[in-house]
Amino acid sequence: MTADEKYMQEAIRLASLAAEHGNEPFGAVLVKGDEIVCTNENQIYTSSDPTAHAELGLIRKFCAGTGITDLREYTLYSSCEPCFMCSGALVWMKLGRLVYGASDLDLGKILNTQGSECSRTVFEQSFWKPEVTEGVLRQESIAVLESYFENHEKG
Repeated sequence: MTADEKYMQEAIRLASLAAEHGNEPFGAVLVKGDEIVCTNENQIYTSSDPTAHAELGLIRKFCAGTGITDLREYTLYSSCEPCFMCSGALVWMKLGRLVYGASDLDLGKILNTQGSECSRTVFEQSFWKPEVTEGVLRQESIAVLESYFENHEKG
């Protein structure tokens, strides 16, 4: 098992927990070197905050707790490709590397919508471009999304 797979397993576990806690199934893990420094799960329903995505919540929690706002030495693992809002936040925080499982195009297929290449679109238009690795444990990520969205609507 690679390091990327190890940390992605944790992001997928958090996505499953988010669903168990009444939220949509998205999870995020922040790593520096070989240490997990922060984790978060989607909390949009339990917090009544549509911006409480796993990635944005992780950034808020980590930055508030550490005072660190430059993440160029960090890698963020996300169970699914970050949305436009979260991708924008990753630009402003100068994230060093993004690794995700399912793509937004995969999510679009599950939801019978178009989907897009959210992070790629944002990064290509921005002053900061994190390194991106996509599709790590993609099938496992898709399985969590399919399990949830077969019985729930998005948003």
